[in-house]
Amino acid sequence: MPSVRPNLCKSSEFRSVYEKGKRFDGRFMTAFVRRNESGQHRLGITASKRVARLAVDRNRMKRLLREMFRLSEMTLQGLEPHYDWVLNAKRSLLKVKLADSLEDFQRIAATVARVGSDSRHSSDEHKNL
Repeated sequence: MPSVRPNLCKSSEFRSVYEKGKRFDGRFMTAFVRRNESGQHRLGITASKRVARLAVDRNRMKRLLREMFRLSEMTLQGLEPHYDWVLNAKRSLLKVKLADSLEDFQRIAATVARVGSDSRHSSDEHKNL
């Protein structure tokens, strides 16, 4: 039986991550990340009409981002504390394969891990990360 992955669904959850989280830009996505206390990583995805006019393209972007997050589960398990992730697709995501977006996300996750570990050593500098 597959495990249920908790998602961010409410607009207030997305808004909280946007306002209180930290932004990380990649080539194919922008990640907004905020520490949570739920004991697991939670995912929210956006692909706006501004990025891709056709619904079929936006849906492909969302599928790529979901699969990339799922494939990164081992990387994310090593990340403490846990975070809420909001991934915003960029137009360039339509032109690449899963492996490229996976590499981009893993680079972002490594940056989050580095910044998160730095914040444990500093007092309030990255408190909301």
